[in-house]
Amino acid sequence: MPHTTYTDAGTGDTLVFLHGFAENKQVWADFKKPLQQKFRTIALDLPGFGNNTSSVSDYSMESMANHVKLQLDKLGVKKCILIGHSMGGYVSMAFAEKYSNMLNGLCLFHSSALPDTDEKKENRNKTIEFVEKHGVEKFMQSFVEPLFFTDNREKLRSKIDLMKKIGTATPKESITGGLAAMRDRKDRTDVLKTAKFPVLFIFGKEDGAVPMDKALEQCHLPNNSMVYFLGQTGHMGMFERPYETRKAIEKFAETIYG
Repeated sequence: MPHTTYTDAGTGDTLVFLHGFAENKQVWADFKKPLQQKFRTIALDLPGFGNNTSSVSDYSMESMANHVKLQLDKLGVKKCILIGHSMGGYVSMAFAEKYSNMLNGLCLFHSSALPDTDEKKENRNKTIEFVEKHGVEKFMQSFVEPLFFTDNREKLRSKIDLMKKIGTATPKESITGGLAAMRDRKDRTDVLKTAKFPVLFIFGKEDGAVPMDKALEQCHLPNNSMVYFLGQTGHMGMFERPYETRKAIEKFAETIYG
């Protein structure tokens, strides 16, 4: 059932949404609805996640980017703005390196063009060991909540539960494969430096995954960039600050598409 690996709604210029690690296209469902009034919005399940879990042998960012290209070709998308959350942003950077002619713009949504630090690589290895030993469900119990800023957790309990549910349904191979692929991804700051398209950065000031110093290190690199820093926001802006982040994307798209 290939159709269940993406959603495609609205008409007009195209926005393509890529989810993060241990997520699927469902994280964008409510978020992108208002955008469907003005744009064609497509959300994909990346290989190994959501309904796209049959026979994945390569979880690398490059391989995922190739999958995105194939899907967009099938959907008749010639050019788009790519919006990548977290790991989806890493995939977007790999896509931009290879298929920049297809991009009108790119949004790194709580994401980064920088590679993992040695410390982060070590943490990925420990996490892989933990998942191998204790399973996905146990991992999700501790993984999801810290992605949200402390003060947002109670009011967003239903979103945290949704994230845990999506994560727990993800095959163990996809979790460990995804972790290894993120660990091994390369530095793509050069892609930002040479980008012929505008780049939108959305950062949470309380995001442990993309700290402020890393954000500041790269947001000035593109020739044309828009940057949005959100206070009292962790790694999950689509849930923590849906109105503001959606407006930022809408404004970015309108700046590009006119």
